[in-house]
Amino acid sequence: MAAGTAYLWVKAFHIISVIAWMAGMLYLPRLFVYHCEAAPGSEASERFKVMERRLLKAIINPAMVATWGFGVTLVIMSGAWQFGWFHVKFLLVLAMSGVHGLFARWTRFFAQDRNTRPARFYRIWNEVPTVLMIAIVILATVKPF
Repeated sequence: MAAGTAYLWVKAFHIISVIAWMAGMLYLPRLFVYHCEAAPGSEASERFKVMERRLLKAIINPAMVATWGFGVTLVIMSGAWQFGWFHVKFLLVLAMSGVHGLFARWTRFFAQDRNTRPARFYRIWNEVPTVLMIAIVILATVKPF
């Protein structure tokens, strides 16, 4: 396989893993919003706990690891670390990873019936991955600087 073809395969798998990661990152805080409305210990609350745990463990975590793995490979293959747009993109991906960590923490809080925040809090946080994703995609596509 030619080096150019390998790069395209890695890029394709990077995009696929980003899509899976973002799907989960956009859905999990929405589950938190609905979970807030369920009484602790109720059947609905227990169902949300299962959904949140499975989403995090089966989709979001593996997709983030794949995104980072394919992304680092792309950077090595392309030399993107030399460009200003990449430095900003990298910082935003670190921020997205931090948001991922917050979501994992809040999943544990819900699992332990320790959530103290209202649904509005999670509605606001539901927008954070979207804003980060838009900026990351623009930087990676347009490469403005």
